[in-house]
Amino acid sequence: MSRICPVTGKHPISGNRRSHSLIATRRRWDVNLQTYTIEINGKKTKVRMSARGYRTLNKTLKSN
Repeated sequence: MSRICPVTGKHPISGNRRSHSLIATRRRWDVNLQTYTIEINGKKTKVRMSARGYRTLNKTLKSN
């Protein structure tokens, strides 16, 4: 299953883990994906999206 948010397009980023002696080893920051049940065209559907994407989606739906 991909680790990409369908709403915001966020995806994992990579970088270095730094120890006390500054040795660099690769690591990865994953997206905060959660499973939400939302209505799409009147049907309830489970969608995996980031927590930030869910907040953005609710914000735009409340304003309309």
